[in-house]
Amino acid sequence: MHALSILATADSGSSGGGVAQLLILLLIPFAMYFLLIRPQRKRIKQQAAIQSSLGIGDEVIMTSGIYGFITGEEGDRFWIEIDDDVQIRVAKAAVQGKVNTADESPSDESDESDESAES
Repeated sequence: MHALSILATADSGSSGGGVAQLLILLLIPFAMYFLLIRPQRKRIKQQAAIQSSLGIGDEVIMTSGIYGFITGEEGDRFWIEIDDDVQIRVAKAAVQGKVNTADESPSDESDESDESAES
């Protein structure tokens, strides 16, 4: 009996700290959602959009770092031509993204036209 009365008096004195601890424990799942789960879902949606926009003739980079052109599609796989007469079959999920070669060409041409205009 004596031990129960000691526990009861000790428990009634620290009720304010328990509420703060409870709030912290309830905030952890919300923080995990906004810091971990939500950004991961966003990345998954972006990757799915990239993979659905790919078509035959597009230059792509694989997650392994291999560059190539898509020459065919069958189900959930692509045929990638990595060199003349060298084709490999890869999963669509292995395609990291589309290579944008248009960014390199105009900047080089604009630099040359600026130099000739100054002369």
